[in-house]
Amino acid sequence: MSPKPQHYDFANQLLASKDFFDRSTRVLDEADSGFRPKEGMMTVAQQVAHAAQTLDWFIQGASRPEGFDLDFASHAAALERVTSLAAARKALDTAYANAIQFLRSRSPEDLAKPLPAGPVMGGQPITDIVWAMVEHTAHHRGALTVYSRELGKVPVMPYGG
Repeated sequence: MSPKPQHYDFANQLLASKDFFDRSTRVLDEADSGFRPKEGMMTVAQQVAHAAQTLDWFIQGASRPEGFDLDFASHAAALERVTSLAAARKALDTAYANAIQFLRSRSPEDLAKPLPAGPVMGGQPITDIVWAMVEHTAHHRGALTVYSRELGKVPVMPYGG
C-alpha cells in the first residue's frame, strides 16, 4: 500500500474542521442571523461569514505574490453587510471547497514553498496556513456555541456523530 500524498492529509484536516464547525453550529437557524450577545460584537451571520472570509483570505494570501491583504477595515465593512445565516453558510461551504481544491491541486513541492514576505506568516511554508485556518474556524465555532447557549439552545458535541 502506498502512502497518501501529504496534500491529501491537509485537505482532510480542513474537511474535519468543516464537519466540526457544521455540527457545532447546526442548532442555529435563519431566525438567529442577527443575534449578537452585546452591541459591537459580530452577529451569528457575521461570525460565519467571517470564518468564510478568512478561509478565502488565507488562500489568497498564499496565492498572491504580494501576500496577505491587510486592509482589515474593508474586510470588516464587508461583514457589516451580512444579514443572513443561510447566505453566510453558503459562503462558508464555498470557501472550504475552494481551500480544499487549492490544497489538492498543488504538489507537495508547491505547498512547501514559503509564503510571501510580510507580517503575516511571512516566509513560513504554505502548508502552515492549514493549521491557521483550522485554529481560526475553531475559535469562531466556539464563539458560536456560546451564542447558541445565550439563545437557549444546546449545541451538539462537535466530535461526535
